[in-house]
Amino acid sequence: MIGLTHFDAAGNAAMVDVGGKAVTDRAATARVRVAMRPETLRMIMEGGAKKGDVFGVARLAGIMAAKRTSDLIPLCHPLAITAVTVDLTAEGTDGVEITATVRTSGRTGVEMEALTAASVAALTVYDMCKSVDRGMRIDGLRVVEKSGGKSGDFSQK
Repeated sequence: MIGLTHFDAAGNAAMVDVGGKAVTDRAATARVRVAMRPETLRMIMEGGAKKGDVFGVARLAGIMAAKRTSDLIPLCHPLAITAVTVDLTAEGTDGVEITATVRTSGRTGVEMEALTAASVAALTVYDMCKSVDRGMRIDGLRVVEKSGGKSGDFSQK
């Protein structure tokens, strides 16, 4: 059986004690896709959204979200993040791919921060475009890479 780290001996939810872990450089990248009608993507790319620059606002929302992850996910440690990048690109004719990378030098990883950044950026795209396309879907949120820490590197594209 795999032991879950967020429970104490009595089975109660608990924050993991990372005090004994080594400080290492850590990074994580998460990816998600927002599927939409081709005309919605065209509107975004042409700068025609009524709420403004969709990619710019979503990028900023993702960065801000990464910094607030421990406020949103109950057992996440507050981290001193050293860098956050959120990239949004058109994917095909009917989607936006969002890739968020978070870096820190610390005792615990930044996978949750990368996932939060990507998901909030995707939600922001939805919010800014829902008036013209309520059928958008947010699909495939996942960690695609992580490095640093005791468990080593991970990659799945």
